Amino acid sequence: MTTKNKAKGSQYERDIVKALNEAGFPKVERMYGAGRQDDRGDIRGLEGWTIEAKNHAKIDLPTFLSELKVEMVNAKTRFGACLVKKRGKGVSESYVVIPYDVLLLLLKETNA
Repeated sequence: MTTKNKAKGSQYERDIVKALNEAGFPKVERMYGAGRQDDRGDIRGLEGWTIEAKNHAKIDLPTFLSELKVEMVNAKTRFGACLVKKRGKGVSESYVVIPYDVLLLLLKETNA
C-alpha cells in the first residue's frame, strides 16, 4: 500500500472511531498493528466484534471477508463486519458487509 493509500485508510479508521464515539460508544478506538500475523481488525472497543475498515478504489468483497474471518478467529469474536467506504461519502453512508454465518447469529439472538 502506498503512503497516500495508507493515509486514506488511516483517516477512514479515525472517521469511524469518531462516528462510533459520537453514537454512544466511547470505548471504541483504532487498533494498531495492521498486517501482523495475529491481526485482530482495525477498530476495537465493541465487545464481541471485529471491525475491518476498507477504503479502496476497487471493492473486493471476497478478499475483505476472508481477511475479516481470519481476524475474527485471531480476536476470538463471534461477530464481525467490514465497513467499506463509499466514494465521496462519510462513514454514515458506508457499506456494512457481514458474513452469512454472522447474520444467522444476529438473527437467532434477536429473534429468540
